[in-house]
Amino acid sequence: MAGAVLQQTPVTFRSRVPPAISHLSRRTPGKVSLSSNLKIPKLTVKPLARHVRGRGARMADTAAGSYATALADVASSNNTLDQTYADVEKLRKVLSEEDVVSYFANPIIDDAEKRGVVDKIAQSSDLQPHVVNFLNILLDMKRIDLFGEIAKDFESIYNGMTRTELAVVSSVVQLESQQLAEIAKGVQQLTGAKNVRIKTAIDPSLVAGFTIRYGNSGSKLIDLSVKKQLEEIASKLEIGEIQLAV
Repeated sequence: MAGAVLQQTPVTFRSRVPPAISHLSRRTPGKVSLSSNLKIPKLTVKPLARHVRGRGARMADTAAGSYATALADVASSNNTLDQTYADVEKLRKVLSEEDVVSYFANPIIDDAEKRGVVDKIAQSSDLQPHVVNFLNILLDMKRIDLFGEIAKDFESIYNGMTRTELAVVSSVVQLESQQLAEIAKGVQQLTGAKNVRIKTAIDPSLVAGFTIRYGNSGSKLIDLSVKKQLEEIASKLEIGEIQLAV
């Protein structure tokens, strides 16, 4: 089971989103357990253990990694991994907005009022009950500010569990669907991944063309941009000889 160090003092909380009522408790140096009235298997997170991610890589012992691992374990046990990933992506967009971040970080606002906002987010985003429970637990533990990091770690775990390669394609203008499909096929051939998911980004500095970043934490780069070509030309002009045709 996945590992976690939840860096809080011993305390017990109960989530307040009916009908999904969760219980989170901590005992040192015992285990942290998450259970629910839903048809969700009991989740136990052992301190200092590590969750396997991808092909043998291990999740770092961080608070965000611990929460992400716990959520992935519940989703996997419920066979809702894909739906949970979709929910996490929805929440990542909502909880990255500056006004929302400031609201939940404001210590003056009562927790009950914040839970009301969580309810509205859950309803408007059509979140699964166990994801709503998870969000309320983060609120209770005053860790909702970590959601961006949690979402990033959850995505890494999800990719490893589903053998999915993430490729980020940057271009000056949005590429057409057919072009992105061809890029996905190319990345699949390069990596041997079962699935390839493309994320796009707009980068005017590329001048024209595009770049593809993939691999562990985007460690590999295919640069087909005009910017790269211009840099190579400039480099050759600086260090090479210029030959003129006679």
